[in-house]
Amino acid sequence: MTVREIRLFGDPVLRSPCAPVTAFDDGTRALVRDLVETVELPGRAGVAAPQIGVGVRAFSYNVDGEIGYVLNPVLVEVSGEPVPIGEGCLSVPGLWHDVARHPHARVVGVDLDGNEVVVEGDGVLAQALQHETDHLDGRLYIDRLDADTRREAMRAIRESGWF
Repeated sequence: MTVREIRLFGDPVLRSPCAPVTAFDDGTRALVRDLVETVELPGRAGVAAPQIGVGVRAFSYNVDGEIGYVLNPVLVEVSGEPVPIGEGCLSVPGLWHDVARHPHARVVGVDLDGNEVVVEGDGVLAQALQHETDHLDGRLYIDRLDADTRREAMRAIRESGWF
């Protein structure tokens, strides 16, 4: 089992928009295996490729016992009024803030064989799909906080033992 180390806030790979996956080869298979094995740990709803240091459009998810992955995901639909929901991030450990997320989301991408994959859901799955696609665009959940809360989060990051 290969559980990859999570990159933390401050690592440039987390702020860089990801390139699409273009090769569906052994390297991509290894990446998917690592993403899935890394997200299987308890308390993890999703892991995006940049969080393990790889700048390509791929993520894994683990919600309500359903574990999967999507390559080249595109957030094609969100619906419902955004509501504040508690959110954290493996790349910003120890912080938890309310973030406005849509209650429903749908992502379309492909699997390792190039077949279309559609992942759609409500609640925690919708939140994870939005959170992980943000990662692929170089965006962290703290970027979605209001100015005062973001300042508070940044202060907490600077004072943390991991930064």
